[in-house]
Amino acid sequence: MISDFFSMTVLVGILASGIRLATPYLYAAIGEVFGQRSGVLNLGVEGQMLLGAFAAFYVTFTTGNLWLGVLVAAIVGALMGLAMAVVTVNLQAEQGISGIGFYLFGLGMSDLLFQKLLGTVQTVSGFPKATIPVLSALPFIGDIFFSQNILVYGAFALVPVAWFVLNKTTLGLKIRAVGENPEAADSLGVSVARVRYFTIILGGTLSGIAGASLSIGMLNVFQQNMTSGLGFIAVALVYFGGWRPWGVLVGALLFSMVNSLQLWGQVLGIPLPSDIAVMMPYILTILVLVISVQRVRAPAALTKVFERGE
Repeated sequence: MISDFFSMTVLVGILASGIRLATPYLYAAIGEVFGQRSGVLNLGVEGQMLLGAFAAFYVTFTTGNLWLGVLVAAIVGALMGLAMAVVTVNLQAEQGISGIGFYLFGLGMSDLLFQKLLGTVQTVSGFPKATIPVLSALPFIGDIFFSQNILVYGAFALVPVAWFVLNKTTLGLKIRAVGENPEAADSLGVSVARVRYFTIILGGTLSGIAGASLSIGMLNVFQQNMTSGLGFIAVALVYFGGWRPWGVLVGALLFSMVNSLQLWGQVLGIPLPSDIAVMMPYILTILVLVISVQRVRAPAALTKVFERGE
């Protein structure tokens, strides 16, 4: 019933779910912020997330160790990032096309591994809620913000850390310089290739963790193409957020709350066709891209190949 939406229990449930659903968006999009600020567009985020999700789930399923699952997912994501760095930095391939190639690789490989190693949908015991003493007991906000699992807290903590690194450290200055004017950065002794390698591998690592947060942090299962476009939405969030971590946070919460609303709407039997409800986050993605392209400026060297001596 529509009236149920206005009950305190449902409102708390919607908001708490929205906070939790923002987790994979944040990991993947913050990683992509670093890559794009250095001038590299990675459209392979979705593939990295899928392989990370499978790796985390399979390791957890076979060993029962959740943290080992997260670690392996991060390593798989980093290796995918390393391969992406070789293709885009050394081989100077067109970034959009190569990114789509890595997405298709991740999609196909995760599907193949699922069929060969699992064969059918299995379940694991994922990360439990990690309630924060005192804060979790607070009325209303305690259930929303302070009764989540550890991967959720990690995703939100990543936002101020990323902001600090990009804006208050020498490393962040180098990343921004390489993304705006790689020739000038190179003339000052900054290794453009090294900086881009670092950011692409970091982005892959965080995308792997984003996949882990989905398979063993939220759903506790792995199934084929379980990300369902989430990685591409993460890329769109970078544009929406103006390549700033805090802007990405706002966008991630917007998308996750919309997703939470449509999920709760289906649970409560709101008379809205399920196909339209599922489409809502993707329609929002298109609107966000149309609006954000008009109001923000991308890093000047984004998608541009750099070769010393040019």
